[in-house]
Amino acid sequence: MSQHPSLKASGGGVVSKRNVLKRFERVEILKKRGQWKDGDRVQGLRKTKPDV
Repeated sequence: MSQHPSLKASGGGVVSKRNVLKRFERVEILKKRGQWKDGDRVQGLRKTKPDV
């Protein structure tokens, strides 16, 4: 059975931008912005946009 063309990896090496960050990535961004203090809860983090 062959693989559908839309599922194949592109040969151009173009990496798509992720729009969902992992928790540790969000904490790093909040630390850079000064919106995170040590001891803050890691659950219920505020929404963050990825740095470009």
